[in-house]
Amino acid sequence: MWRRRGYEETKRAGSNAYRARQAAPDATARHRTDEGRSLQAAPFCPFRDSKSATSHRAGPLPAPIDNALMIELITVAAASGLAGFVDAVVGGGGLVLIPALLATYPNAVPATLFGTNKGGAIWGTAWAALQFARRVTLARMTMAWGMAGALAGSFFGAWVVTLVSAKPLKQALPFVLLAILVYTVAKKQLGRDHAPRMAGRAEAIAAGVIGLGIGFYDGFFGPGTGSFFVFLFVRVLGYDFLHASAAAKRLNTATNFAALVLFAWTGHIWWPVAAVLAVANVAGSLLGTRLALARGAGFVRVVFIVVVSALILKTAWDSFGPLIATHA
Repeated sequence: MWRRRGYEETKRAGSNAYRARQAAPDATARHRTDEGRSLQAAPFCPFRDSKSATSHRAGPLPAPIDNALMIELITVAAASGLAGFVDAVVGGGGLVLIPALLATYPNAVPATLFGTNKGGAIWGTAWAALQFARRVTLARMTMAWGMAGALAGSFFGAWVVTLVSAKPLKQALPFVLLAILVYTVAKKQLGRDHAPRMAGRAEAIAAGVIGLGIGFYDGFFGPGTGSFFVFLFVRVLGYDFLHASAAAKRLNTATNFAALVLFAWTGHIWWPVAAVLAVANVAGSLLGTRLALARGAGFVRVVFIVVVSALILKTAWDSFGPLIATHA
């Protein structure tokens, strides 16, 4: 009897406790729920500080911030893919990617955007160099001298730009590019046939000088480096546009590596954004390399003319646009 009475009392106590919990959830449960929400990770944002990232709460996310973040990454990734395509064919991908980064992240330090650009672009350029190396035969000694000169020149140019202004070179660049464009269009057979003018040590030394000079320019200023490499390999060494583009990829990889080391050393790279750019750049590079190898020197020549024309407009506006706007 006493056992049955104890069972009934325990049952009633349990029912009363259950109803009490239903009527008023305890504070501990609510605390655990809130605590679980508070520890949910916030999405990556280049401009978000660590405090705001850890204080993000679950539930409906702030749509304007998250949507803007995704749109920014998609925008720069698309630009990186197009830049990888252009770089793989003839160089000049910075014409596409750098303006896109500057427009997407207007509050960022320019050096950080340039470093992030290099962090993404070097992978597409290196991938294109590897793909060209499998299909286009180039003298190893020539490439070794060219890459060594490009690496040294890029480091030296990056050092010199800290001592003197690049403004005179910036203003002269549109006219240099215009001369290259006029010469290329006038010489219709330029770069259509592969007929090297040098061989052995002479060609290697010439490639080293080209690498040193354009590498210095890349470290000092930079726009159109790949196009300058292509033009000089065609004009000086007698390469066709396909072989010149293959050589330019290797030398450009060297100059990009030098710049990447410098930017990484000074902390001017957003590595998460650079990783996204790298994936897109390699995808664009893959497409550009396949088209260049499939369609040959004529296709590369056409893309070269288009890219140089765009570079002329871009560099001319950067140099003289503000001056024209001031006097207008």
